[in-house]
Amino acid sequence: MSAVLVVNSGSSSLKYQLLDADTEEVLASGLIERIGSSTGSSDDRGIATHTVTSAAFRRAGSALADGPAAAPTVLDATSTIERAIPDHSAAFGVMLDAFAEYGPTLDEYPPVAVGHRVVHGGARFFEPTLITPLVEINIDELSVLAPLHNPANLAGIRAARKAFPDVPHVAVFDTAFHQTLAPAAYTYAIDAALAEAHRIRRYGFHGTSHKFVSEAAAAFLDRPLDELKQIVFHLGNGASAAAIDGGRSVDTSMGLTPLEGLVMGTRSGDLDPAVLFHLARRADMSTGDLDDLLNKRSGMLGLAGVSDMRDIQAGVARGEDAATLAWNVYIHRLRAYAGAYLAQLGGVDVISFTAGVGENAPDVRAGALATLGFAGIEIDHERNAARGRGIRVISTDASPVTVLVVPTNEELEIARQTLAVART
Repeated sequence: MSAVLVVNSGSSSLKYQLLDADTEEVLASGLIERIGSSTGSSDDRGIATHTVTSAAFRRAGSALADGPAAAPTVLDATSTIERAIPDHSAAFGVMLDAFAEYGPTLDEYPPVAVGHRVVHGGARFFEPTLITPLVEINIDELSVLAPLHNPANLAGIRAARKAFPDVPHVAVFDTAFHQTLAPAAYTYAIDAALAEAHRIRRYGFHGTSHKFVSEAAAAFLDRPLDELKQIVFHLGNGASAAAIDGGRSVDTSMGLTPLEGLVMGTRSGDLDPAVLFHLARRADMSTGDLDDLLNKRSGMLGLAGVSDMRDIQAGVARGEDAATLAWNVYIHRLRAYAGAYLAQLGGVDVISFTAGVGENAPDVRAGALATLGFAGIEIDHERNAARGRGIRVISTDASPVTVLVVPTNEELEIARQTLAVART
């Protein structure tokens, strides 16, 4: 039995999943936090959680009992490890210890490949790429476009290649899916020579999610992907929209960085650039101050003091003015992008909502599409309010446009793309 390991390395965290290479079942997953802790004391200790899934337990039970019918009914089991985790190499050691102690063992499910999420591939990477020393150099050079993400991604890659030196490692880039944008969609109207010199253009992000969701929607509807015009809203703490025509991204809301576009948990989204000049002059704010403001102290947090949509909705229910304004701004921006992408696509067949807010906030979905009845979009309010785990239709049977909730699975998409490269 073989597996693929998916790694998402952040500056101080490491997420991972081990998936069966043939069935795509998740066998184990984990999250290692507070990378950089060095002493192991109570206030300087890394924390790792490792979950062995019921699928792994069922397989172990079936093997022991010599038949799947005898496999026990079990639930996921999560274990916690606390220790000093000074760097990403140490984090990988913690991960390997967790597999050895809690299972499933990597001897039983040896990884045939390791897939890595890399946030920014610039214009250089437009498909999943086998990692070589030259690719590592390119990822490092692109850190200028994603200083908060690419260095951490690269640290994870180097630690993983050290831990698993004999298997292929594949980089899957958030930006790659959007490399099909036409020049009219990715070009900013600034001095062309300056833009070219500093690689300033729209790149787009959440590409693995937009790709997964648009393909899952086509499969669910049993319609050819290349015949569908789709809008996908990936709404989480970070949020983006994409217009997808025949499986190809033709427009997306995020730009040079993940800051542009929709209102997010702590990010401003679209903003008049002159606001920055004004704050620099009048509030004496530095470049670092402005970066911190727009990325960490804006969005829903800046408007209402909380970044979680559930807290915003609770505030609206209590009649709080700040929460109500934040909600209205959020919905206004969603409608603006929905209308823009209807125009760019010349109509739409499918609209999908995904990620934490998109999958779990029916009021957000209803609000985003409430004014679009003229375009043939009709929400069934009972379907929209109903909870469910899989893909589900929330539009009426008579709606010419199908509206879906599609749970995203970026790890599975990374695993699929990794295996496609590793097996060639």
